[in-house]
Amino acid sequence: MFIETNNYLQVKTNFVDFFSEVQPFEFESGEKLNNIRVAFQTYGELNESNDNAVLVCHALTGNAHAAGVLADIEFDSHSNPDFLKKYSVMFRNKIGWWDNIIGPGKAIDTDKYFVICSNIIGSCYGSSGPTTLKVKNKSYQNDFPKVTVRDMVKVQKKLIDYLGIKKLKTIIGGSLGGMQVLEWPLLFPEIVESIIPIATSAKHSAWAIALNQLAKESIKNDPNWNEGFYSENPTKGLSLARKVAMVSYRSFDSFEEKFSRNKVQITDGIHLNKFEMNNYLDYQGDKFINRFDANSYIRLADAMDNHDITKNRDDVETVLGSIKCNALSVGISSDVLYPVEEQLSIAGNIAYCEYREIKSNKGHDAFLIEFEQLGKFIREFLY
Repeated sequence: MFIETNNYLQVKTNFVDFFSEVQPFEFESGEKLNNIRVAFQTYGELNESNDNAVLVCHALTGNAHAAGVLADIEFDSHSNPDFLKKYSVMFRNKIGWWDNIIGPGKAIDTDKYFVICSNIIGSCYGSSGPTTLKVKNKSYQNDFPKVTVRDMVKVQKKLIDYLGIKKLKTIIGGSLGGMQVLEWPLLFPEIVESIIPIATSAKHSAWAIALNQLAKESIKNDPNWNEGFYSENPTKGLSLARKVAMVSYRSFDSFEEKFSRNKVQITDGIHLNKFEMNNYLDYQGDKFINRFDANSYIRLADAMDNHDITKNRDDVETVLGSIKCNALSVGISSDVLYPVEEQLSIAGNIAYCEYREIKSNKGHDAFLIEFEQLGKFIREFLY
């Protein structure tokens, strides 16, 4: 699964297929699909009791590469375009998005825990989604079924069973990952010992839905969108969607601190007639269009908007109150996308839940930046 080289784990992405024509997977929408592929990475070793596992759930545009460095260029022969390859080329020798948290002696200690991170269905990094081939050389695109957070968790459960895991020591994730975390003890309470939802919500707020609408409409208004059956990724719309998201991921103070009203400087103190703030957003948009699929973005954004733990259950207080495992709810002081009030509500309604807050001006993205604070919270909770 991994080897340790130069102080970093060298990792690779694994694949497994679930469901068949006889027993297809049924989405919440009622649509059915067989041969669902799951891409995943693991770190550490499963113990003899099969109960030292930690499941890590990634956010909207994340993937299974949570820790270590990719050993080789990776390929997904079941997808077109192959964004797993695009990602591994762009980020070869770059550490995973939570490498500061996961690894030997780290907060999620791979000397102690068997850690799993899978790419969620609907995404474009190896698991089944809109870029998956439906027939030879032709992907599903906008024909891929609508996906919900509960669908993601049900497919993750198939992976956990496949790996022989009897108990999950904890399930952890931020943002969309945190939504998955909250669904786990509601769908499969018998396997979950504890949960750590970070910077997330029990149901998507009107504020978050509004921001997603701007991003989704940016994509759909691109001339190349073609109702989701495009010959080329609608890059202008996807770039703008990413820019909208990046603004919501940070805060007033973080942008002022980093950019203020500074202009882009070239040589000898000469400034271009462009703000550093604008240059940053352009850079983020340009980078994103080379590593993510527009249909996948809309599928996952829709899943977030439809996230509501009370659906077909009860009111939010009752549903959260039904969670009996230990929990740690983590908020971020400057998060404008999922304000701390939402994390406090989660903590206040789960019987055995602690609350911790990351103090940072980095906004929603702080759970991917403030590793020292977050790592401390995780250690104290797990040990």
